[in-house]
Amino acid sequence: MDKIKSEIIKREVIVLNDQQNKMIVSGWGKGVFDNTTVEKIDYLSDGLKVHGYIAYPNDQSKKYPCIIWNRGGYENNGVIDQFTARGMFGQIASWGYVVFASQYRGNSRSEGKDEIGGNDVNDIVNMMTLADEFEFADKSKWGIEGWSRGGMMTYLTLLKNPNFRCAVLVGAISDLKNYIETSDKRISIYKNILGEKDFEKKLDERTILNSVDKVPHIPYLIMHGKSDETIPVEQSIRIAEKFKKLKYNYRLELFEGGDHYLKKHRKEVDSLRRDWFKKYLS
Repeated sequence: MDKIKSEIIKREVIVLNDQQNKMIVSGWGKGVFDNTTVEKIDYLSDGLKVHGYIAYPNDQSKKYPCIIWNRGGYENNGVIDQFTARGMFGQIASWGYVVFASQYRGNSRSEGKDEIGGNDVNDIVNMMTLADEFEFADKSKWGIEGWSRGGMMTYLTLLKNPNFRCAVLVGAISDLKNYIETSDKRISIYKNILGEKDFEKKLDERTILNSVDKVPHIPYLIMHGKSDETIPVEQSIRIAEKFKKLKYNYRLELFEGGDHYLKKHRKEVDSLRRDWFKKYLS
């Protein structure tokens, strides 16, 4: 990884209109709206200007553990908009954490090119140094969470930096090659993004099932909908089987009828996420 200083070069508090604010309160709760701040930021990662978000409790009289949150999708498909960021990241901040989330290079007006698990993993790792700019961030305690492609990015981040106390994976990709080979359209999309040269090698490098024994021995909460229409549930089952053989600390939760976003199971999913972070980041 390039030894280039990572720093925030632009910060702006997210301000929504009255109707959106009401929707935040309705969707995530009054405490999220009243007690947290979410900012959109530009930060340097390997010399590139990358867009992302930070969120934190308004009460800055004490230190809070840090959580990195990794989005799914590719390129601008899956970009987190300001409204969603205000709710999702505000919710995690309301649990008592400082949240860091990247849009990844090449997306959402960020410089560079999205590599779906290549050098863009540095955009996640480099966010950890941004905590230096917040006196209320407890840099000794880090958790990490990823959904869908963000789950794959989470595993790849852990290969580069094992200094996390726990991880949460939701609908995560563990076998990229298997995932894209289920659709000619996906193969075409990924070849266009990753390039045809050494394509199979690139897929293997991004497939965590090939190197499960190299990720840190931390607690993993793995969740997946049994009716996930985007990422097959077997992606989580297979890595859980690997963790079991390796005697890792993990918990696998499969949700009957759950879709890719686990919309029908939101309360249970949020409770599990919150309890997991509380248990291992306290």
